[in-house]
Amino acid sequence: MNCMNCGALLNDSPYCPSCGFDVEVQKKIWHLSNLYYNQGLEKAEIRDLSGAIDLLKRSLKFNKLNIQARNLLGLVYFETGEAVAALSEWVISKNIMPEGNIASDYIDRLQANANKLDVINQTIKKYNECLSCCRKGSEDVAVIQLKKILVQNPKLIKAYHLLALIYLKNESYEKARKILKKAARIDRTNSTTLRFLKEVDEQTGTTTSLEPRRWGFATREKEEQPRGQSVAYMADNEVIIQPPTFRESSMAATLLNLGVGFLVGACLVWFLMVPANTQRINREANEKVTEYSNTMASQAAELTRMEEQIAESEETVSSAQDQIAQAQEQVTSYENLIKAYNSYQSGEYTAAANVMQNIDADLLGVDAREIYDTIYSNIQSTMRRTLKSQGEQAFYQKNYDEAISALTQAMEIDDTDYETLNLLAHSYRLNGNYDQAVEIFQKIVDTFPGTRRATDAQRYIDNGGHGFDDLENDSSADTSGAGQNSGNSRTSSGEETTEDTVEQ
Repeated sequence: MNCMNCGALLNDSPYCPSCGFDVEVQKKIWHLSNLYYNQGLEKAEIRDLSGAIDLLKRSLKFNKLNIQARNLLGLVYFETGEAVAALSEWVISKNIMPEGNIASDYIDRLQANANKLDVINQTIKKYNECLSCCRKGSEDVAVIQLKKILVQNPKLIKAYHLLALIYLKNESYEKARKILKKAARIDRTNSTTLRFLKEVDEQTGTTTSLEPRRWGFATREKEEQPRGQSVAYMADNEVIIQPPTFRESSMAATLLNLGVGFLVGACLVWFLMVPANTQRINREANEKVTEYSNTMASQAAELTRMEEQIAESEETVSSAQDQIAQAQEQVTSYENLIKAYNSYQSGEYTAAANVMQNIDADLLGVDAREIYDTIYSNIQSTMRRTLKSQGEQAFYQKNYDEAISALTQAMEIDDTDYETLNLLAHSYRLNGNYDQAVEIFQKIVDTFPGTRRATDAQRYIDNGGHGFDDLENDSSADTSGAGQNSGNSRTSSGEETTEDTVEQ
C-alpha cells in the first residue's frame, strides 16, 4: 500500500515513513475495499451475481484503484451478458495498471473473437429494439426477437426478464416460470427474477423450486423359490420345512402348455417389442426434426448476420462513391476556375463567363472562393449577357428546360432586366409550369409598375394559369418583342441599354 500524499510505501505505522502524513483513515478505507472484494468473490463463486456486483461496486467506491475488484466486476458483468460494461471495467483497469494486468488478456481474448463481440453488440441493440416494440404494443414481435437474442447470447439476464414480463402480461405463467428458472441458473439471487417468480407462484398457486431434480429408483429384492428344493419358514417358534412338490403331466398337456407358451410369447413380442420399436422410430424422427430445426435456426441467424454485413458494406461503398463524386466535382470546379482565370487575365470575358457557369462555388476553398468572387464581380455583366443569349436561343428552339436554367441564372445576376424576366415567364408558361410563370409575371408587375409591361404581365396573372392558351397570340407578340429588344443598342462602354415606355 502506498501513501496517497507522496506515494511512498507504507508500513505498520499509522503515519507515512516518508512525509509523516496520517494514513490511518486511508488504511481503513483500503481494508474495507478489500473486505468487500472478498465478499464479492464469495458471492460470485456461488453464482450470486447480483450480490457480487453490489459488493464489488462498494469495494470500488472505497478504492477505485482496486484492480482485482475491477477485473472481477468485469467478469461478473460478462457472465450476465453485459459485454460492453465488462469491457469498460477492463479498459479502466488496464489504464490504471498497464503492466502485468490480467485485464489485458481479457480484452485481447474478447477482441480476438470479433464475430462473437459483434453478435453480443447486435443482441444488445436488438434488445433495445424489443423494448421499443413493447412500448408500442407489439409484444408478438418482441417475443420472436427475444428468443433469437437468447439463442445468440444465452447469458443476457435482461432479455430473460423482458420475455418473462411479456408472458406474465399475456397470462402464460408456465412459460414465464420456465424462462425465469433459466435466468435463476445464471444469477440465483437476482431480485427481479425472484420478484417475477413470486408473481407466477401467486397466480398459479404453485411454489417454484429452483433446486435441480434428482431422480431415484427404488429397488426391491425379490426372492424366488427354486423349483425342486425345500422351503423352510418359521411358524409359532418352530421351523417348518416344506418338501418340494412334483406334478406329473401327459403328452397332450405338455403340447398344450407349449402352444400356450408360444402364443403368450408372440403376444409379448407384439405388445412389447412393436410399440418399443415404434417409439424408437418416433424418437429418432423427433431428434432429426429437432436437429434440423436447430440447424435451420443457426443458419437463419448466420444469414441475418451476413445480410447485416452486406448492408453495412453497401452503405460504405455508397458513401465512398459519394465522396469520390464530390471530389471529382471539386476537381472539375478547380479546373474550370483555372480556365476562367486564364481567360479573364487574357481579356476574354465571354469565354471566362462560359466557364464560370460550370463552377460550383460551394466546393471551393477560402482562397479559391476569393478568386472566384473577384472574377465574378468583374465579368458579371458579361455572364448575364451570355446566359441571357443562351436562354433566348433555347427559347426560340423550344428547348424550354434549358431556357429556364440559363434565364434563371441570368435573373439571379440582374433581376430587373425585363427581357430576361419576360422570356423566363413565357418559358415556364410554355413548359406547363403555370405557377412559376405567374410568379415571374408578378415580379414584372412589381418591378415595372404603371408600364405597358406590367399591364401585359397582369393579363396573364388574371387568367390564373388555366387561361394561358387564350393568350397564345398575345404571348407570341410579346415574346417576339422580347426577341427584338435583344438587339438594343449598346453604349461605347459595351453596356446594354433598354428603352422602356412608361405609361403615365
